[in-house]
Amino acid sequence: MELDKKIESILEKYFEATATEAEEQQLRDYFSAGDIAPGLEQYAPMFQYFSEAKNQRSTRQVPLTARRNTFRWLSVAAVAVLMMGLYFGNQYREQQKAEYAYQQTRKALGLIAQNLDRGTEKVAHLSEFEETKQKIYKNN
Repeated sequence: MELDKKIESILEKYFEATATEAEEQQLRDYFSAGDIAPGLEQYAPMFQYFSEAKNQRSTRQVPLTARRNTFRWLSVAAVAVLMMGLYFGNQYREQQKAEYAYQQTRKALGLIAQNLDRGTEKVAHLSEFEETKQKIYKNN
């Protein structure tokens, strides 16, 4: 009974990822022994699988040449993506600069037009002054 409580507390630590290696070994030993408490039987297949999977070894030969070609194509693809990013990124920046220049020019021309309208009003007064001056000179 006391062992079952201890195993339950170690299980809680195990699932919270705070158990030590020694505690994990205690869990593996407990679940491989066969005398498992009824409330803990659900965990037995998991620990039995871990024990079996630890001993499995692959006998398959891995061809290294195919992997080398994969890395070559992967590097070519990475360079292609990088170049496209640089090209389109630069194109986007130039477009933004052109848009900014257009907006600034539009603003400057608007100011010029506004001041030109004020100047035209002043010139209209000058033409009245000129007409009056001509009338005075003709009368003298």
